[in-house]
Amino acid sequence: MAPSLFVVLLLLAARPPHAAAAAAGASDLPGKCRAWLVQSIPTDMPDLPRVPGVLSSGDVLRWLAGNATENLDILAQYWQLVAAPKNPRSGDYGYSDADMARFGADVGLQVYKELEAAADRKVDIRRHSGVYPDYVQEHLILLQKTKCAELWISDRDSLYIGSANNDWKSLTQVKELGIYLVGCPRIAKWVETYFDNLMKLSKLNSTEYTKTVWDDQWQVYRKVPCWSHFIHEKERCRSPLPPSIEVPQVNGYPALLDPFMFQIPFETPGCNTSARANYSSYLSFALPELLFGKFQADEQGWVETIKSVKTGGTVRISTMDWLGQSQFTQQTIYWPSLSSAISEVAFSKNATVHLLVAYWAHSIDNADQYLKNLLYSNILCTSSKYNNCGGKIEIKYYMIPGYNKPDRHSEWECYWEFIPSLY
Repeated sequence: MAPSLFVVLLLLAARPPHAAAAAAGASDLPGKCRAWLVQSIPTDMPDLPRVPGVLSSGDVLRWLAGNATENLDILAQYWQLVAAPKNPRSGDYGYSDADMARFGADVGLQVYKELEAAADRKVDIRRHSGVYPDYVQEHLILLQKTKCAELWISDRDSLYIGSANNDWKSLTQVKELGIYLVGCPRIAKWVETYFDNLMKLSKLNSTEYTKTVWDDQWQVYRKVPCWSHFIHEKERCRSPLPPSIEVPQVNGYPALLDPFMFQIPFETPGCNTSARANYSSYLSFALPELLFGKFQADEQGWVETIKSVKTGGTVRISTMDWLGQSQFTQQTIYWPSLSSAISEVAFSKNATVHLLVAYWAHSIDNADQYLKNLLYSNILCTSSKYNNCGGKIEIKYYMIPGYNKPDRHSEWECYWEFIPSLY
C-alpha cells in the first residue's frame, strides 16, 4: 500500500482576516509547513464574496516577491501586471482612471513594484512564461522564456501553485484558485526540480532532441522528446535532464500505482475545523518526460481525484472549458479519460457529480455535444432492470457576466478554473 501523508491541522478558528493575512506573509514559525487556499474574486461582482480564511491572489504574489531575499522562480502563462488604458493595442484601452481603480488594476501594479524591488535587492529572478500581449514590455525587463503554468517559488521555501496568471485582470477580474505554502522547503525543492527541467528544455534545439513516433494508444503520430518512453529503449537518446527512475514500460507511460507521497505535517491557519487523519497527497506534473518516473501525471491526478469519491458521495468539478478530444493537433485525438471516470463513479459508486463549466466569449463550439454525451450516462445508468445504479451527473453552465457585450471588459472575465497540481 502506498504511504499516506499524515496531516496535522492546527487551526485558528476565530482569527480575524487581517491577522491571518499578516501571519501568511511572514515566516514567524520556522520549521512548520503551513498551507492556505488562495483565490481571486472580481472586484465588481458583490455576489461572489471572498471565502473566510482564504487569501487573496494579489496579496500572496506580493508577499512572495517582497519576502524573497535570494531566489524567485516564476512560471506563468502570460504577463500584464501593469494596466495600459492609454495604449490603443491594449484591452484596457479607453477606460478611465476611475474605471481602472474600480476594476482593481492597482493590485497588479503593486505586485510588479514588489518584483522591481526584489530585482533591486539583487534577488535572482528566473521567469518561464508562455505568451504575453505584444504591446507589453515587462518580459524584457523581468527576464524571459516560455511555458504555460502558474507557479511562484520564493527562496526555495514558500510557493504558490494555482491558476492565477501574472496579469492584473487575473488577480481582480476573474475567479481563480490556488494553494499557498509557507515554510515548506522540501516541497519547494521538488517543484524547483521541475522548474529547472523546463528551463533546461527551453535551451535545447527542438530539431535535435525530438522524434516523431507512432502512439498505439491514441492511434496518431506524435512528436516527443528523444528520451521519451514512447520511443523504443534502443532508439532513445540520453536524457539531458537529471537522472530519473526508469519505468519498465516501452510504449508510453503507465499510471503510477505508488507515486511519491508527502510525509510532511501541514498547519492550515485559514480553516476553522480540526482533524487528525491520514491522507494520500502527491505532486502531479506534465509532461510525462519530466516526471522522473516517480511523480504522477496531471491527467492521472484528475482521474484519481474523481475516483476517490466515497460510495454515495459527491464530486464537484469547476472548469473553464470541456472537450473530450484534442483541439489543436493535426490529427484529432479522442480523449475520454475524464468523462469515463465520471461515468464510472456514477455507475459503480452511486456518486453524484456536479460539473460547472464556464460559458464565455471563447467557449469551445462542440463542447456542448460532449457534455450532452456525458449526461446520457444518466439514462444508461437506469436503462436496465438489472442495473443497481443510483448515481447522477448534473451539468450547469456558469455564464460569465458581460461575455456577450460589445465592450472589451467582457474579454477579461474569462476564467473559472482551478489547475489541480497538488493532490
